[in-house]
Amino acid sequence: MRKNFSGQKTAKLGTEKNPAVVRVQNEKRLKEVASIFEEKGWKFTIGLEPDKPEDVADLELLLNPIKSKVSEQKVGRNAPCPCGSGKKFKKCCDQ
Repeated sequence: MRKNFSGQKTAKLGTEKNPAVVRVQNEKRLKEVASIFEEKGWKFTIGLEPDKPEDVADLELLLNPIKSKVSEQKVGRNAPCPCGSGKKFKKCCDQ
């Protein structure tokens, strides 16, 4: 039996252990992207490859982190209705 989960926590993106990896097509873009990383203090590796498409996905992740969603509490059947009628939810708005 082979396990897929190693139990090891991955390092945060942009740190020494897990630097961001990006690929750009020209010198001007390389300087532009490098200045963004240095300004924020993130660790990075940039490849200058004119014949391959630009890949700045790691930079996008660092600039726009994924926000966790907070779900609302469900109203219980016997709880007061949130509409303010004073009735139980199951007798008022749960139709």
